[in-house]
Amino acid sequence: GKYVCANKIRPAQKRYVYYVESSPKSQLQPILHQQEYAKPGDELRFKVPCIFNVETRQAVIPSTELFDRQYDLYGPEWKEDGKAVTFEYNERGHKTYRVLELDAETGKVRTLVEESSPTFVNYSRMFRHVLKGGKEMIWMSERDNWNHLYMIDLEKGKVARQITKGDWVVRRVLKVDEDNQVIYFTASGVNPKEDPYHVHYYKINMDGKEMTCLTPEEGNHSAVFNEDFTLLVDKYSTVEQAPVTVLRTTQGEKAEGRTLAQADLSKIKSARWSAPEIFTAPGRDGVTPMWGIIQRPTNFDPQKKYPVIEYIYSGPGDAYTPKSFLPYNGYTTALAELGFIVVQLDAMGTSYRGKKFEEVCYKNLKDAGFPDRIQWIKAAAEKYPYMDSSRVGIYGCSAGGQEALAAVLFHPEFYKASYSSCGCHDNRIDKIWWNEQWMGYPVDSSYIACSNVENAHRLTRPLMLVVGEMDDNVDPASTMQVVDALIKANKDFELVVLPGVRHSMGESYGEHKRFDFFVKELMGVEPPKWEELKRK
Repeated sequence: GKYVCANKIRPAQKRYVYYVESSPKSQLQPILHQQEYAKPGDELRFKVPCIFNVETRQAVIPSTELFDRQYDLYGPEWKEDGKAVTFEYNERGHKTYRVLELDAETGKVRTLVEESSPTFVNYSRMFRHVLKGGKEMIWMSERDNWNHLYMIDLEKGKVARQITKGDWVVRRVLKVDEDNQVIYFTASGVNPKEDPYHVHYYKINMDGKEMTCLTPEEGNHSAVFNEDFTLLVDKYSTVEQAPVTVLRTTQGEKAEGRTLAQADLSKIKSARWSAPEIFTAPGRDGVTPMWGIIQRPTNFDPQKKYPVIEYIYSGPGDAYTPKSFLPYNGYTTALAELGFIVVQLDAMGTSYRGKKFEEVCYKNLKDAGFPDRIQWIKAAAEKYPYMDSSRVGIYGCSAGGQEALAAVLFHPEFYKASYSSCGCHDNRIDKIWWNEQWMGYPVDSSYIACSNVENAHRLTRPLMLVVGEMDDNVDPASTMQVVDALIKANKDFELVVLPGVRHSMGESYGEHKRFDFFVKELMGVEPPKWEELKRK
């Protein structure tokens, strides 16, 4: 009751993106929409936490030396004893991230913990939990290349000890049980003989001892705990193996349990369904395995030759290849049924394989793991001669749309056709948070080198561009600027503009166009008229 803390904010001019809804349902005339939308390089507001003594009306305004190049500040939050506030500083360019403490009496700011990197700090993944008493904090960091938990001594502002350690990654902290000094969390890659992306559940003492796997069976696990974390219902599977659901206890050294349910695949197998195949092959370095899946049509004939289509989405925000049982994949199954082999994999530049694996993309989003992807597809075609690696197409949406176009611009010797929907084709045009995170700040020549707009003149392969006129995720101008550059370079391509559609792979009409595009360009077959098919 003695102090009030608030952020003093220096505003910045806001940028807006404008959308013309050409065919609204509510009226005949078009409607103009606008959305606040900061882009890389834009000026951002500047925050200064200030503390005011409500009795004396004195203001404590700190020096901004430790938070002077802001992307953003998060907080402030009062400490339990009311003598200071803490806040988090995310530096512009994301190479430094600090948790700071502001003393309510002196106005002095000190660093409690700092995370730094010559490339980027993957700040959206970070976790912190201040223990009771306010002297220690559990902190998540990739400082040893792997995402792990550390105990921070807040009085000294140093690491007291590393709680988890090894060539594997903590995925998510579920519960910090301070009474029993136990942390519950998920992790991937602990078992070196298993798919490194499979999620398992663990508990560990806060001193870093007695780490126990609560979900020991091989597979990708998804669990729900009871309120006191003594029991969990665990469902696990792979893309090849049906789900099993088990009731388990978290007590003891072994995660004993009993099976509650096991899926029966006999009916879908009788309909000629087959699961995607998990396939691994080394990437660009000839050593590191890339993990992916191969989807075949139900009428698969190993004596035939099949064109290959890759579904792509990349970037260090996550890993994207399915790991759990999925009887129907909306992005791949229907396309495979047309007579293609459809593949998907996570290459270098994606998450959960260590920071060095992630950093391949830094200031180089056009890489998109293509050297790994090409090696992987070639290895699959060598093992399975019915995969025709001379006829490889690619498609994706959003970042995947950017990457699908980049594939034919920078690797036309391998990728022969591209379907690109709602792509962020120039990282200067797209939203600030995604692009400055991986491409850095200030905006420099690397943005130009990665731009599909700047490199549109390279196009030599069939291309279908798709954009929703109301895309509020990626500015539609990103696609239209590619269109403009292609026209200026006198290139042939197809453009599908979807009225009223937001961020999308193309919805049902785009799917229709995607099917026809690949049938024509990779099979050399003129697709039938859809209206005639409906009548039949």
